Amino acid sequence: MTPVGIPAAEALAVLRAMLLIRRFEERCAELYTLQKIRGFLHLYIGEEAVVVGAMRALEDDDAVVAAYREHGHALQRGVSPAAAMAEMYGKATGCALGRGGSMHLFCAERRFYGGYAIVAGGQFTIPLVVRMATGGGRQLAAQHSHSLENWYAHVPGLKALAPATVQDARDMLLAGLDDPDPVVVFEHQYLYPMEGELDDEAPPAAPFRAEVRRAGRDVSLIAHGGSVPKALAAAEQLAGRGVEAEVLDLRCLRPLDEGAILATVRRTHRAVLVDEGWRSGSLAAEVSARIMEGAFYELDAPVARVCSAEVPIPYARHLEEAALPQVPRIVSAVERTVRRDV
Repeated sequence: MTPVGIPAAEALAVLRAMLLIRRFEERCAELYTLQKIRGFLHLYIGEEAVVVGAMRALEDDDAVVAAYREHGHALQRGVSPAAAMAEMYGKATGCALGRGGSMHLFCAERRFYGGYAIVAGGQFTIPLVVRMATGGGRQLAAQHSHSLENWYAHVPGLKALAPATVQDARDMLLAGLDDPDPVVVFEHQYLYPMEGELDDEAPPAAPFRAEVRRAGRDVSLIAHGGSVPKALAAAEQLAGRGVEAEVLDLRCLRPLDEGAILATVRRTHRAVLVDEGWRSGSLAAEVSARIMEGAFYELDAPVARVCSAEVPIPYARHLEEAALPQVPRIVSAVERTVRRDV
């Protein structure tokens, strides 16, 4: 039986590729021992033949997603040892611009997307829009009634929008589709039956800016999404009692329009925040902190918050209404804030 072989030149190239991986990994192990390379380090020593054989079978236009033990894949794909090692050091000259480290070597030019394609170092954009129903008020119980948008607003890199009008629901979706980064649109389910005029000719309002829905001088009601109609209804009731409340619709939860938040507080010197999230760790807590940091000496009273009760949202109608922010609670909070002697 004649043995199957490969040309000598190709065999030599394969050997050199395996030796490059071995020497690179040995150097990585040495530097890791010296604590020059930090984090996790998954070496490919002893598996060089596997990766060289597999990667040589690929075409140039193939895309490669590896596991975390990926150094051999990257080198065989054509990522330079210098760029790979710079990535280990967290340098901007690294193949993932120093943002991935050992487990996330990434090179868009070589179509090598690293450990599970998680970290690109800004070499790719992700034009993705995710629409999510949020909020309570429709008797869908604890499974489908919570307001968790603050979880997403906590993440750098994401943009979080919360429409409160028919116009914004349309315009924010279009703006999200045009954005190069991931955008999450939180649509309060209580607003789905809403009807309103849609102006196709009007230029869309800047989606990442807050908007004053009602002007006032005595107190600022700051809300988003499904809480905005409640804030407007409360402002209407308060006007009949001689209190002029300004209503600020946040519209964008990340990035927050801090300038608009501080501007309304400087006009009214009082703030009541309305948020269907739970009070502990809520978006209202973040907005309150921003006000304390940026407009503390403008305040004539402490910032007040009207949030959902710290319980899973109940199914029973009367209990659900008691758990969620309602217009009477907002009115009471404003009256306490306006009358407070500080």
